[in-house]
Amino acid sequence: MIDRLLDFLTGRAEATSDAGESNLESAVAALLIEAARMDDAFDAGERTAIEQLLARHFGLDAAGVQSLVERAEREVRRSTQYFPFTREICQRASEAERLQIIEMLWAVAYSDGTLDPDEDALIRQIAGLIQVSDQERGAARQRALAKLAAATPPSWGPRQ
Repeated sequence: MIDRLLDFLTGRAEATSDAGESNLESAVAALLIEAARMDDAFDAGERTAIEQLLARHFGLDAAGVQSLVERAEREVRRSTQYFPFTREICQRASEAERLQIIEMLWAVAYSDGTLDPDEDALIRQIAGLIQVSDQERGAARQRALAKLAAATPPSWGPRQ
């Protein structure tokens, strides 16, 4: 018991909780927030994208999403590394869900209209840590781009 407390206090281990799904949700939200922050501009559009992705993926209502994002922002500020988040995802998410998480990261990265090189590097790193291959990461990127293109009205032609 004392060893576990010392591990937590010194940062060698994270506190454990019985709220398994909540931990997975927090881990995913934290990584999405980190992706939004990579270009040094975490704006309202990125926040909205994150909230929509989390609501859809985890079936949360507006209050649940708000609480989750606030909790994840605190965790991101406290953490100096991605490992606690990626470890949680590896332990609790299926292969299909890990692919969806990478797709969600791409959607956040592109939500401001451009891909920053730091965002690309982060997604590459996270994909490796959660055991998503380069090929699967590329396919997730294409799916995210296709969804964004379908949701965005064309900028050419007459406006309605």
